[in-house]
Amino acid sequence: MPSRRPAFPLSACLPNTPLNRRIAALLLLPALLSACDKESAAPERRATVTAVTTTHIEPTPWSDTIEALGTARAKESLTLTAKVTETVDRVNFADGDMVSAGDVLVDLSGRAEVAQLEEAQASYKEARQQYERQSDLVKQGTIARSQLDSQIATRDAAKARVDAIRARLADRVITAPFDGVLGFRQVSPGTLVSPGTAIATLDDISTIKLDFSVPERFLSQIQPGQRIEAKSAAWPDQQFDGTVTTLGSRVDPVTRSITVRADIPNPEARLRPGMLLTVQLYEPSRQALAIPEIALVQIGGNGYVFRVGDDSTVQQVEVQAGARQRGLIEITGGLSAGDRIVVDGVVKMRSGSRIKEAPTAASNRSADSGQGN
Repeated sequence: MPSRRPAFPLSACLPNTPLNRRIAALLLLPALLSACDKESAAPERRATVTAVTTTHIEPTPWSDTIEALGTARAKESLTLTAKVTETVDRVNFADGDMVSAGDVLVDLSGRAEVAQLEEAQASYKEARQQYERQSDLVKQGTIARSQLDSQIATRDAAKARVDAIRARLADRVITAPFDGVLGFRQVSPGTLVSPGTAIATLDDISTIKLDFSVPERFLSQIQPGQRIEAKSAAWPDQQFDGTVTTLGSRVDPVTRSITVRADIPNPEARLRPGMLLTVQLYEPSRQALAIPEIALVQIGGNGYVFRVGDDSTVQQVEVQAGARQRGLIEITGGLSAGDRIVVDGVVKMRSGSRIKEAPTAASNRSADSGQGN
């Protein structure tokens, strides 16, 4: 039968002499060596391979952005007013109407001349349409060139008649000088108006002019033609794209900023003059090293990433971070093109950790489809 180890210390049954203490130490030596072997083997057993996602760093196009607040303005805007003292005979528009250039809005004179103007405008419109149709037929060789010349003369005569009637009625018939949307009308039939009396506002909002200010230090980085993106609180899910058209001729000596104007197409008329828009101005594209934001570990004021070596172990590397945009961070120092870094799983990393690439969703779907087959 195997001998049983006593449950009490050996020193309890031997006199406490130097010789006995030495014997007890020799008896305990194998147990101590065995414990040391187990402790030395423990790190090897604990060393595990962590599944993470990684990426290789390569130069990518990068555009720095300048953020600002801007005010929307109409492409063309004015307040229609009376030029003579007269009684309003007829109002030909309602609040918010879309009108075209030349439409008669308010009649301050007799109806006969207004009717003549409308007739002349209809004749000019018909002559212009006939000219466009015959121009296509001449290109096809269907009709003679002389017939088109005759139509050109008819069109020009109709246009001259319209201009002559407008000249006679210029002070007594208020027309729209350009295409746009009318505001609230301020007069009614029978109202006695005098020079300067407001009739209504007219705004051309097919294109919005966006004025915004940027600090003067960005002056060298802004040029006409640069792309901008604007957003409005009224349409939080929509982005409005535009282009820089003009830079102000002066820098404000108080704010040390310069006014920049951009044009934004507004075909759906969602933007209105006076609206406040947030603006992002994109500088010319350049090549930069960028990493996903989740790959950066921030410790105090320093940033670190875990770079993967050829032996699939990682090392913590300090990097210098630059601009940030859309989930990416520009790296200005600490990494080189071609480096491989850990993206997802950095919280589990330590220098010297061994890693493996975690399967992606696409590879899992491929594996599942293969098993199904």
